[in-house]
Amino acid sequence: MTVSSDYRPLADRLRPTRLDEFCGQRHLLAPGKPLYEAVRSARLHSMILWGPPGTGKTTLARMVAQQADAEFEPLSAVLSGVKDIRDAIARAQARAGYGRRTLLFVDEVHRFNKSQQDAFLPHIEDGTIYFIGATTENPSFELNGALLSRARVYVLKAIDEDDLLAVLERALRTELASPEGRVWDFPEEIRRWYARAAGGDARRLLGFLEITADLMPDAAAPVVSRELAEQVLAGGLSQRFDKQGEAFYDQISALHKSVRGSDPDASLYWLSRMMVGGCDLTYLARRIVRIASEDIGNADPRALALALNAWDAQERLGSPEGELALAQAVAYLACAPKSNAVYRAFQAARAEADATGTLEVPLHLRNAPTALMRGLGYGKAYRYAHDEPDAYAAGEVYLPEGLQGRIYYHPVPRGLEIKIAEKLAALRAASGIAPKTDAS
Repeated sequence: MTVSSDYRPLADRLRPTRLDEFCGQRHLLAPGKPLYEAVRSARLHSMILWGPPGTGKTTLARMVAQQADAEFEPLSAVLSGVKDIRDAIARAQARAGYGRRTLLFVDEVHRFNKSQQDAFLPHIEDGTIYFIGATTENPSFELNGALLSRARVYVLKAIDEDDLLAVLERALRTELASPEGRVWDFPEEIRRWYARAAGGDARRLLGFLEITADLMPDAAAPVVSRELAEQVLAGGLSQRFDKQGEAFYDQISALHKSVRGSDPDASLYWLSRMMVGGCDLTYLARRIVRIASEDIGNADPRALALALNAWDAQERLGSPEGELALAQAVAYLACAPKSNAVYRAFQAARAEADATGTLEVPLHLRNAPTALMRGLGYGKAYRYAHDEPDAYAAGEVYLPEGLQGRIYYHPVPRGLEIKIAEKLAALRAASGIAPKTDAS
C-alpha cells in the first residue's frame, strides 16, 4: 500500500484540541478541578504528567500550550541529547525577547539522566520555559528531586472501557465514515472486544481501527465481523508490564498481598498476569519462596518445602510445564495458615544485633579447643541439653549479659505455631525467668 506524504495516523487526526473533547481523566479535567481551571484560564505552570501509554499525556500538553497561546516545543528523551536541549532553550530565549512564551514538552522524561534533567532547572527558574514532562514511570524514583520540586505532578489513569467506546464511536463517525456518511456495521459486543484489548490505551485502540480499515473488504455496507475482529486482535490484551518499571513492582506487590490475604483466586490471577507479561519465572519462584517464609513461616513449615519443590520443578521443566508447579505453590500458600512471627522475630533480633554487636559471648557458651582456653573458663559449667530431663537445661542462659530473658519470637495462634507456643510457654515456665516482651 502506498502511503501519501501527508498521511497522518488516526490517533493524530483524532487528537482532541479542546477540554470538552478530551476523553477520560475526569479526576483532573472535570470543571472545578485545579488542572482543568488552570488550562481553561490559560494559567501556565510546569508539570509532570505520569500515566500509562495512550492516556493523553502528549495531547494534554499540546492543549495546554494552545489554550495559553504558547509555542509548543517538543523533545523526545529517547531521541534527543544535550545539543537538542540547548537548541530548544535558545529558541525559547529568542521568543522571550519578543514576549512569546514557550512550553517545552519532554516525552519519556525519565530516560534523561541527572545532568540532562538538571539542564532545564535554571530556565524553569528564570521563566524562559514552562516545562511539561511526560513519563510512564514513577517520578519519585526516576526524576531528580530538584526538577520535581519545580513542577506539579499529575497522575493520569488508564482510560476505562466506556471512554474507549466513546473514542471508537467518534473515530467511526468522523474519520472512518464513507464520503456519503455511511458508518461501519460494528456490533456492540465486538466494540467491547476492541476496548478491552486496548488495555486502557486509546492510541492502541485507534491502531486496531486502522488495521481493521486496511483489512475491511470492499462492500456497500462494511461489517466488522467476528472473524475480522479475531484477526485484528490476534495476540490478545496488551499487558502493561515492564520488567524494570512501575507496573512490574505493582503486580508483584499485588501477588504477595493476595497470598498474604489468603485469596487463592486473586493470587493465581496476579501470578498469571506476570507470566503473560513475560516475567522471568525464576524471579517469580524466588519471590514465592520468600512469601513462604515471610507470611506462612512455622504456621505450616510444609509451605517452604513446597515452594522450593515448585522452583525445582520450574527449573527442570521450563515453560509452560513448570508454570503449573508455581501455580500449585501459590494456591497452597494462599490457603495455608499465616504467620509472620519468624519474620518479625528475625527483624527484631537483627536490629538488636546491629545495636549490641560488641557484647561478649558468655564464657560457658564459648568453644574450648585448647588447655589455655579451658583454663580461662571457656565452656565451663555448660550444661549439655541432651543430658538434662526432657533434653532441656532449665534456667540455662544463652543470650549475652544484659539481654537475658529477651523474647523476639512470638508464635501466632494459627497452624503448627499453636503447638510451638504451648511448648515455649512450658519451657520458659520451667526456667522461671520472667521474660521481657520487647526488644528495646
